[in-house]
Amino acid sequence: DKEQAAAPANTVDEEQPPLGEDGKPLSKNALKKWKKAQQKKKQMEEKKRLQAEKKAQAPAKSAKKLTQDEDSLDPRLYFENRCAAIDKLKEQGISSYPHKFAAEMQLPAFKQKYESAVEKGKSLEEVVSITGRIMSKRVQGQKLVFYDIVQCGEKVQVMCNLSMYKQGEDAFYDMNGRLRRGDIVGVTGVPAMSKTGEFSLIPHNIELLSPCLHMLPTAQYGFKDQETRYRQRYLDLICNEHSRKTFYTRSKIISYFRRFMDEREFLEVETPLMNMIAGGANAKPFITHHNDLNLDLFMRVAPELYLKTLVVGGLDRVYEVGRVFRNEGIDLTHNPEFTLGEFYMAYADYNDLVALTEDLLSNMVKSIHGSYQVPYHPDGPDGKEVVIDFSPPYKKIDMLEDLKRQGVEIPEHLDSEEARALLDKQCAERNIDCSAPRTVARLLDKLVGELIEPDCVNPTFIINHPEIMSPLAKWHRSISGLTERFELFVMGKEVCNAYTELNEPRIQRERFEQQASAKSQGDDEAQLVDENYCTALEYGLPPTGGWGIGFDRLTMLLTDNINIKEVILFPAMKPDVTAVSGLHHTAPTTTSVEEPAPAPGE
Repeated sequence: DKEQAAAPANTVDEEQPPLGEDGKPLSKNALKKWKKAQQKKKQMEEKKRLQAEKKAQAPAKSAKKLTQDEDSLDPRLYFENRCAAIDKLKEQGISSYPHKFAAEMQLPAFKQKYESAVEKGKSLEEVVSITGRIMSKRVQGQKLVFYDIVQCGEKVQVMCNLSMYKQGEDAFYDMNGRLRRGDIVGVTGVPAMSKTGEFSLIPHNIELLSPCLHMLPTAQYGFKDQETRYRQRYLDLICNEHSRKTFYTRSKIISYFRRFMDEREFLEVETPLMNMIAGGANAKPFITHHNDLNLDLFMRVAPELYLKTLVVGGLDRVYEVGRVFRNEGIDLTHNPEFTLGEFYMAYADYNDLVALTEDLLSNMVKSIHGSYQVPYHPDGPDGKEVVIDFSPPYKKIDMLEDLKRQGVEIPEHLDSEEARALLDKQCAERNIDCSAPRTVARLLDKLVGELIEPDCVNPTFIINHPEIMSPLAKWHRSISGLTERFELFVMGKEVCNAYTELNEPRIQRERFEQQASAKSQGDDEAQLVDENYCTALEYGLPPTGGWGIGFDRLTMLLTDNINIKEVILFPAMKPDVTAVSGLHHTAPTTTSVEEPAPAPGE
């Protein structure tokens, strides 16, 4: 019993060596190999056991996954899903519309400061906060998301890497699963350069500042429909870089004009938009009503007369940039409201204004484009390219002399019925259309528009207009019947109009009376007699040069656009009465105005 107790007892789970093929115990070598295999098997089982224990003790990994945007959804369903997601976050106490995000700089300044300071494949240690709108989202696996964000015309890539995200794994998946194209975000992180050489920001944190509830047009199809772009200009600016650049250029044009005027000691002023008389230009006005005064007023067609009365008052150099309103047709180069720049310069004449115009425009174009030559496509982006040369000096064409050169018979006295009948006949023979009333001024204007203006590709001055076409311009000092006036045409379109100002009050009154007569004959664009202005002239207007420019048309030329609606942020459009049900916004509709209640006793 003692020997049996001393003998080592075999444990139940200890495996006994097998017998050999001959039914006898294994040889020493075979037994050694078997024991070695058994030891290795036990080691593998122990390793698996330890791995299982470690896995059980480790915190559970997030089951969340990154997905691409839902661009394949129906737009209405996308909107509903987005609204539901925002509402769900709100229920959880998470705001999708925070009040503030402390951005340190805009994207152009961010790129300028850091892009050249970081090497390819490297990042800086400095932490920066920026903002922008997400224009693309690209998911790479489950730990990396690329965003392109834009702001002020600049694009920066955001490389959102799980390993660099300071808010933790759950926050990484929550935020990147929440973000969509069009969202406005705030990003805090370090500037970096990707391995492919693209300047980027590696975020430590991303914050949703304002979600885009609607699906943005995709890069593949874009946002190109003109009608929709004009009605939804905000979406046009989001999607189309050319539109953004157009309005930046427009701003540069007007800013340059203001600097040019200020450097020459002109004073910027403001004049009324509503007037008792629509004067200063031959144009049909809009009429509005002042309730308190119970008075119909005209929206201004030009600020000219007010500005010249300021020169009478001793403000020798004045200018204004502002809106004017003309109740005329809408086409590729006309919009009912547009932006004019006008200046008036005491002790200057139209010769001085020619030189000033060449100086202003040539240097403005060079400042914006870096050259006097500007490419332009008069038939649209797919048409033939024309290079407009703004290099001074500009060509000059004498209006009546050039009409004569082209075979037009010009009567000696233009203020007669015989002259009108002769011009009317010549317009009819040339199939030149002129709507009623077919006055001398309108017929001449149509002849010039058909025979001279189309050839003015590079900047060209058409000079020395007849008095009958220029009621506010001073008579020519050496040619009877003409005025010291010019219009500047580029690509066949009027850009500037200027003249030596008429400062003789009695002759000005006579010109106004001629215009009033034409108006009584049905010319809606003719001017009325402005007695207040004539009275101001009686106090003495010094010899003065006056000049005006249409910024909208100039912007068209310098941004390669053939439609004036492309350069006006909110152009005039016909009412769109089609309302899209289910969306939170509808197009403007025309509504009736309720009649006032009758007074007692009526």
